[in-house]
Amino acid sequence: MKQQRLITSPASVRVGEPDPARRDALRRGACACLGAGLATVGVSPARADEPASQRPAPGDRLVLAAGDEPPRPLVASDVKPGAKPLQVFPFDAAAGVVRDGSRLNKVLLVKLDPAGLDDAARSRAADGVLAFSAVCTHQGCDVSEWNEAEKALLCFCHFSRFDPARLGQVVAGPASRGLPNLPLKLDGGLLTVASPFSTSPGAKAAG
Repeated sequence: MKQQRLITSPASVRVGEPDPARRDALRRGACACLGAGLATVGVSPARADEPASQRPAPGDRLVLAAGDEPPRPLVASDVKPGAKPLQVFPFDAAAGVVRDGSRLNKVLLVKLDPAGLDDAARSRAADGVLAFSAVCTHQGCDVSEWNEAEKALLCFCHFSRFDPARLGQVVAGPASRGLPNLPLKLDGGLLTVASPFSTSPGAKAAG
């Protein structure tokens, strides 16, 4: 059997192959690097399956990232036209879980005149309110500001700007892809997630 042939004596280790102790050390180092890489985008391997770290799901409400206690689901009138975008997290009301276990779940809300939206954006808005990932697609910084002159979302790290009326497409700066959008609907007057992010949030379009 294979297990009986794996470990014999030092003389059985072939020339050019790492010894078992070195091989185990390399394997542990690779796992540590992988874990560190996942942590930089806000998802710890040990927490990826926890409810608070799972991506927004249809039916989730939206609550302020600042953290009301208890969480208060938002309505469309909470989002003011021309104001700084609201930073929010999805909220699984049935389970009582705010999905704030990953920064990739942070969402920006802006309110625009529905008449100024293209057809695709209008179909994903709720009473003029649009939702986008708050993580820049360039290098993962926070998109947090509103440029009123350009009607654009702004990342201060490298000044990428995104047009929410065109579903977050890049209008300036080094970002190579638009912000993922999160389709919304109104349910009982509450802002509600209609379907998942259009693409994976973060600096890389990974699953």
